Amino acid sequence: MEPKRRSLTVTDKSYLTPNMIRIRVEGDALDGFNSPSPDDNIKMVIPDQSGELCMRSYTPRYYDAEQKALVIDFAVHEAGPATHWALSVQTGDEAIIAGPRGSKVVTGEIDNWLLIGDETALPAMLRRVEEAGATDRYTMLASIPGNADQQTISTPAIYTPHWLPRNGRDPADASVFLERLADMDIPERTFIWLAAEGSVTRQVRTYLNQERGVPLRWIKATGYWVKGKADTTAKFEE
Repeated sequence: MEPKRRSLTVTDKSYLTPNMIRIRVEGDALDGFNSPSPDDNIKMVIPDQSGELCMRSYTPRYYDAEQKALVIDFAVHEAGPATHWALSVQTGDEAIIAGPRGSKVVTGEIDNWLLIGDETALPAMLRRVEEAGATDRYTMLASIPGNADQQTISTPAIYTPHWLPRNGRDPADASVFLERLADMDIPERTFIWLAAEGSVTRQVRTYLNQERGVPLRWIKATGYWVKGKADTTAKFEE
């Protein structure tokens, strides 16, 4: 898709949880905006510490074409330029986005979905569940800073969330997922969507494939961030 740059206006800002900020942007520049897949990413164009513009990737959480409004959720974690922007931005301020450049839609004979991710992946995971059909089955393992970071959503799907509060544990520690997966049944024809810190994603993907026998073509894994590195993602192909 054409990665068009769009200048918009912030029309609302709120805290969904102590560590998740929701920002609504609106404007005629959203004409033609399209996000077919729940884990699409747009680029937020924001100033860095020196005042120069830089780009960071975020999930389009919800788009209302009629209202020309886009909702974006910001996980407040390592305080980079995008986190600083989300913390300081006010209604009426300008917001610049670009993309999505493309979209990958997962289709096939899938009986169950298993979504695994930390708070940076919550916008994509929860959007996927919200947009699911009444016969779709979703299980979610969500690593979050604390109990107060749980989110409630409405969905017609059969949805079972497992909230995994870290309570001070390092978000780059894969054990929070591995401990929960150890006693979970993973039926055949379960598609696994996985996104967290890069090393965590790698460890969980390896466990699912080598210890649990899940074929790699049934896993979509992405490192949404890499500890100690700015604007870095890690992708893992079959």
